[in-house]
Amino acid sequence: MKPIKPRFLTAITLLCLISSWNSFALVSALSAEKRPAKAARESAPPRGKAGKVLEGIESLTARVQSSVVTITSTARDGGQGGVGTGFVIDASGLIATCLHVVGEGRTTSIQLGAGNILEMTGMYAWDRKLDLAIIRVKTGGLSALPLGDSATQAQGTSVIAVGNPLGLRHSVVQGLISAKREFDGVEMLQLAIPVEPGNSGGPVIDREGRVQGILSMKSALSPNLGFAIPVDALKTLLEKPNPVPLERWRSLNALDSATWAVSSGANWTQRPGRIEVSGMGSGFGGRTLCLAVRAVPGPVCELSVLVRLGTEEGAAGLVFGSDGADKHYGFYPSAGQLRLTRFDGPTVFNWNILNQVSSSAYRPGAWNELKVRHEEGRIRCFVNGQLVIESNDQGLPMGRVGLVAFRETPATFRSFLAGSQLKAEVPLDGEALRALIGKPVSPETAHLRSHSGTSQALHERAAELEKEARQLKALASEIHQERIQTELASLFKQDEAGVDLAQAALLVAKLDNPELDVEAYRAEIGRMAAEISTRFGLEAPLVDRFRVLGDYLFKENGFHGSRTEYYDRANSYLSSVIDDREGIPITLSILYMELARAIGATNVVGIPLPGHFVVKQTTPSPSAGLIDVFDGGRTLTYAEADALASSHSEVPVRSEFMAPATKKEIVIRMLRNLHALAMESETGARSLRYMDTLLALSPTSAQDRLARARYRLQKGLVAPAREDVKWLLDNAPDGIDLERVAEFYRSLQSTRSF
Repeated sequence: MKPIKPRFLTAITLLCLISSWNSFALVSALSAEKRPAKAARESAPPRGKAGKVLEGIESLTARVQSSVVTITSTARDGGQGGVGTGFVIDASGLIATCLHVVGEGRTTSIQLGAGNILEMTGMYAWDRKLDLAIIRVKTGGLSALPLGDSATQAQGTSVIAVGNPLGLRHSVVQGLISAKREFDGVEMLQLAIPVEPGNSGGPVIDREGRVQGILSMKSALSPNLGFAIPVDALKTLLEKPNPVPLERWRSLNALDSATWAVSSGANWTQRPGRIEVSGMGSGFGGRTLCLAVRAVPGPVCELSVLVRLGTEEGAAGLVFGSDGADKHYGFYPSAGQLRLTRFDGPTVFNWNILNQVSSSAYRPGAWNELKVRHEEGRIRCFVNGQLVIESNDQGLPMGRVGLVAFRETPATFRSFLAGSQLKAEVPLDGEALRALIGKPVSPETAHLRSHSGTSQALHERAAELEKEARQLKALASEIHQERIQTELASLFKQDEAGVDLAQAALLVAKLDNPELDVEAYRAEIGRMAAEISTRFGLEAPLVDRFRVLGDYLFKENGFHGSRTEYYDRANSYLSSVIDDREGIPITLSILYMELARAIGATNVVGIPLPGHFVVKQTTPSPSAGLIDVFDGGRTLTYAEADALASSHSEVPVRSEFMAPATKKEIVIRMLRNLHALAMESETGARSLRYMDTLLALSPTSAQDRLARARYRLQKGLVAPAREDVKWLLDNAPDGIDLERVAEFYRSLQSTRSF
């Protein structure tokens, strides 16, 4: 996933406060400036809304300090992590903070101002998009801060922030709410206030003592500009939590210990089809290793991986010939060049750069395939199929293989392979790609460097290449779309029972995300099902299987309906639902049904209520009925389901008698949801993609054919629109006014493309 970080990006280059937790610089502590006392007759005490007297900064600070906690997380290797802030929101033991302060899978220490250590027992609620978390601690009887109403706060409201800036604990600073800004679809409070690393998760408190926001970000350009998540977003989490026990929380996205072993720290995480690294390793140069547990037998070793760096100034790639600690070879991009190194020990004096080259085969900012062939007396290194480095170094014997990162480089790895000989895939060369779009080979220009017209000619050639790049991207998208549509259509040519619904739903997600590894997510669903199956015996009745499934999804792993980002496109991607444990009714229901079938509870179907999708148990039993997977697996009566659907239907809904949705109908409903979102907010290419896919699944759908014809015409695609209308006239499907269609066709005959 990408590494865990807030998703708010703006032109003023916002920085996540966690990024420099470990930079504990020596700074002077902030303190409230004491003003000379004035006679009561000179000024009345300040008042807030409804004439309420505003509390003084000193007394307010003293009162809230007991409710503010210091949160310290440890690195995965047990070393020092970061320091952040949190605050008590419920006396029974709930503490609010930012999600990036806690970190998934981290050991966390929570300390009150008086020094008392609070034991974390689980995650009560969290939201990645909002970067919010609510922690459950064992101790009760705490002093909670009252929550305000951030929606009513006006510009100029006086506030204080309490936290641990740069590790200086229990500091306070005064400022103002200067504006409200929207970043990536989330409203934030803009603060005229000094904010530093360590303040993350701390409360923003008004002069009446109420929390109005949670500090999250600072500006890179001004020391007195920060941003906070409005407290109203926190209230949403409180209303509909998604609790996860501590032991389960610490295992989320953890590396499979049977496959990988981390050396020298940093934060390595694993999601279906990819491994991600972030943070600083403890080795020289911030080095951190992720080594494959399985050894490569034989005198020859080949390994390859797809890698994308979060910053081209960083370095990350392949490691081989490793002793499991400080000795190893490495092949990786570094600051835009390709580097082969040998580490003979832990320090700079043991570091040998065997070769470093530049290569046009390397694509900055993109996925690059790195490959190494290591045999006795010879090392060959490739990038994207091109040999770039060859060495006869024999300094290290054969050893373990895996991944490496340096200098706190965030990187994502896919498709790691290792063996005695990997299957070679011949890449398309430049000539083949040019043939696809009919462009000639670029002319030689080196001899024109001294010519007066060379600069202008190069600018013109650059414009041609940019146009060619756009054509290539469009062609790649078109070919990818056709491939997915063909796979989906082929999937539904077989009997309903033979269709893998999870595979179909993942192909819908891959339509928009070409890098998505469908098989990896199918394997993850299989792993989840296997884990659930260990919780009951072979003869367990259906009621027990459903109970265990519900506990696993909603109580142990915190899967939940999307609260604040319901219309986010990611909620319609089954892969994102698995990653983020958040979705809309239909995608959550697909996961539930697929897991139920995998554990032997095959009596489940999907019921397509208007505006809401639910699951139904078809076998009569004491617990049989409708299940609202969006609402934590709550059992619904038919009357409750009818009421739930009534706001989305113009006619009464009788859910008890509704026919189950077929797998094909479920996929079509997913596509219609995505199409509706695209029509509201996206470009035409995405909308048309969904229309094309709908017709690939249902080529005789007259309404979809007519809708696509109208949309094509709207976008100036007259000839394709004419083809759709002609199909309607030739096939004369039911439910279509053929006279109006014929009139539409005649108008298209005289219309030009634009």
